[in-house]
Amino acid sequence: QVRLVESGGGLVQTGGSLGLSCAASGNIFSLNAMGWYRQAPGKQRELVAAIMRDGNTNYADSVKGRFTISRDNAKSTAVLQMNSLKPEDTAVYYCWVPRDGYVYWGQGTQVTVSS
Repeated sequence: QVRLVESGGGLVQTGGSLGLSCAASGNIFSLNAMGWYRQAPGKQRELVAAIMRDGNTNYADSVKGRFTISRDNAKSTAVLQMNSLKPEDTAVYYCWVPRDGYVYWGQGTQVTVSS
C-alpha cells in the first residue's frame, strides 16, 4: 500500500507559477518512478512529467522548458515546479506512483490558470 498526499494547487494568472508537492508514505522502500498526470474536463488523463529514482526525467512536449520535476528520495516526495503557466495547463493534477504492478494516485489538486 502506498499513500500519496498532494498539495500546492491553486489559481494563478497566465505567466504565473505554482509548485505542486506529492508526499508518499506506506510501502515506499526504494520507489522508482514518481510523477504527475493531469486531466482537464472532457479530456483523457495525460502524463505531465515523471522522474526515476536515479534522476532521469520525462516530460510532455507541451510543458518542456516550463515545468521541472524533482524528488527528494529521503523524504519520498516529488515536486513539480510549473512556470510560465498557460490557460491550457488548467486541469486536475494527480501524483502517480507505480508499485508492484499497481498504480497509486494522489487525491488530485486543481490548477486553474486565468487568461
